[in-house]
Amino acid sequence: MSFKIKFWGVRGSIACPTPNHMSYGGNTSCVEMSLGGQHVIFDAGSGIRLAGHWIKRQNVTHATLLFSHTHWDHINGLPFFSPAYHPQRSFLIMAGHSEHTGGIRRVVSGQMTTPHFPVPVEAMKAAITYEDFAVGDKFTIGRGIKVRTVPLNHPNGATGYRIDFRGRSACYITDTEHVPGKPDQNILGLIEGADLVIYDSTYTDAEFSAKVGWGHSTWEEGIRLCRAAGAKSLAIFHHDPDHEDNFMAEVEATARVTWSGAMVARDGLRINLD
Repeated sequence: MSFKIKFWGVRGSIACPTPNHMSYGGNTSCVEMSLGGQHVIFDAGSGIRLAGHWIKRQNVTHATLLFSHTHWDHINGLPFFSPAYHPQRSFLIMAGHSEHTGGIRRVVSGQMTTPHFPVPVEAMKAAITYEDFAVGDKFTIGRGIKVRTVPLNHPNGATGYRIDFRGRSACYITDTEHVPGKPDQNILGLIEGADLVIYDSTYTDAEFSAKVGWGHSTWEEGIRLCRAAGAKSLAIFHHDPDHEDNFMAEVEATARVTWSGAMVARDGLRINLD
């Protein structure tokens, strides 16, 4: 029963398809987990367009989409998720922070209305179910996929996730801002002993003081949290669009020296937790 992870979009804030972003990728947040043939997709940034093409090629007929939050860079790829327009497919879309804005269906449909987009959400002919939950809930999806959630420190709120399946675990934690010297206890509890932590590493520690209040963290804090929680590996994620390939290569080299469990996520990266 395999546990495979594919990064379809690793960038934060805005897509940046330029020659200087080719090595690490320019698509915004989208991570897919294949769990014994079941599919869970985290966020629907611009990377979900390519995930959709793959889903059609593999003839996947059902997937669950879990949103960390619904800021633009995490949802703007959904109208281009082509399997959602096929009636023979079904999707469960879930979020834990949208009830105060009318629920996740209202948010999804809101971006597909005039004057923002020419095609309404009703054009999606797949069987789509929308579910809202309270941040902090635990639940099971599919066959034995256990989900834990915690609140994150981000403007308008965000949700961190832990997936446990057949003895393996992976956490998806973006977008969140840390307080220097005060490890986030919610995150520490969530990632304890995890095989992989995908963590918001938009900035470096050197940049962070100028970005306080923007709702993001650093790769150094990601390493500190993983070490404290006994997590096995860290995927540095949600890269600043101004961090071009040369910058990211330096981050990767420094992070690996700092902790052998650290890696920099890039578009197309595959990780197998088996």
